Amino acid sequence: MPSTDEPAARLPDDVGLLTPVTAGAPVAAATGDTAVLAAMLQAEAALVRARADLGLAPGTAADAVTAAARELDVRTIAARSGSGGNPVLPLVADLTAAVAARDPDAADQVHEGATSQDILDTALMLVAAHALDLTLDDLDRTAGALARLAAAHRDTVMPGRTLTQHAVPTTFGLKAAGWHSLVREAHRRLAATRAALPAQLGGAAGTLAAFHAHAEAAGAAPDPGLGLRLTAAYARRTGLAEPVLPWHTLRTPVADLAGSLAFTAGALGKIATDVLGLSRTETGELTEADGGASSAMPHKSNPVRAVLIAATARQLPGLAAVLFGSLMAEDERPAGAWHAEWQPLREALRLTGAAARHAAELTGALCVHPHRMRENLARTGGLISAERLAIALTPLIGRSAARSALSRAARRIAAEGCTLEEALRAELPAVELPDLHELTDPAGYLGAAQALTDRALGERP
Repeated sequence: MPSTDEPAARLPDDVGLLTPVTAGAPVAAATGDTAVLAAMLQAEAALVRARADLGLAPGTAADAVTAAARELDVRTIAARSGSGGNPVLPLVADLTAAVAARDPDAADQVHEGATSQDILDTALMLVAAHALDLTLDDLDRTAGALARLAAAHRDTVMPGRTLTQHAVPTTFGLKAAGWHSLVREAHRRLAATRAALPAQLGGAAGTLAAFHAHAEAAGAAPDPGLGLRLTAAYARRTGLAEPVLPWHTLRTPVADLAGSLAFTAGALGKIATDVLGLSRTETGELTEADGGASSAMPHKSNPVRAVLIAATARQLPGLAAVLFGSLMAEDERPAGAWHAEWQPLREALRLTGAAARHAAELTGALCVHPHRMRENLARTGGLISAERLAIALTPLIGRSAARSALSRAARRIAAEGCTLEEALRAELPAVELPDLHELTDPAGYLGAAQALTDRALGERP
């Protein structure tokens, strides 16, 4: 183990010690430096292959680029990226040298006509595509688990809570159906964003001029449509969408990603927030099947997955704000706005993907405790049905008087510990009360809860 005075440059790399949300999640590897390097190399090889598709490069050049790419080292490229402001410059230098060692004639085809932003933007879209594929799979799992919970607990009555207090009865099925609706919407938004992820190709200032010039220098006749056809071929080779325009300073794809990821994290955060509240010892209506231990208190089983999801939801708005800020990229290539995106974008992809994995595990094994829900419904001695009682008393004494009597009865119950019937008889001695047993049955005051659950799950009554 290194001593505390060892130079920072010699300390081990970041291995996730302070990022338990993403530690061990598949999306962490899918967004790591090695994955980004692989995506940059894929972008470089796709460019050569696209040019070869149009007869602008020999077909063997792309094979040479692909073969040479296996020899590059992410550490040496990263260490030299500061001098030029981005990692593409050292990558191109190393890739060109590696290709030249295999096929000297192919070396000139590396990166021809492109700019660094073409490669890195395309690479980050490729990384995003992989990360979103993993995330979408986990959102599907989560939605399936929530649908099963909602169906299984369609009639499970629990306290509805507003502003932290008991409000009126609801069902756990309706709550789970609401979670399910959020997750399906997150999936819809992410899937649309995933399908639209574009390749980037524009050259130095978004005009594709260098590609035209290289073609004409090689003897081709001037062709105004060359750049457009090359962009289409490049998109096909990368598997990404074809952009209408180069988007060097038109950062819609990044903003769309930011919005979809922030929504997804927030949707999962809503589930986590509810689970955390309902897992409190004094509430006990839910527990995680595999809660975490405490370092000091052996009796505890902490809702760790919900905690990690909530941590993600709190971070994503800040990351999204940085990414939305990059919409104000200046000129035809930005100074700083583009560079500011890289790490927040990767972190947003990584955190959201890991949160989706935790959500799938959490919801797939969530323990629901209907007996605690029944116990909590009874904690106020029937006052959770006060709204229903007020409606029932209104024809007898008027709406205002009914609400006032119930408010006084609630205070009397809290002060004296009496029953609801005793409190109401004391407040309304001259009124013949209706059947309080029936009116205070929470299961009799659910309104459209079951029908709403059915509709959310696609089972319209």
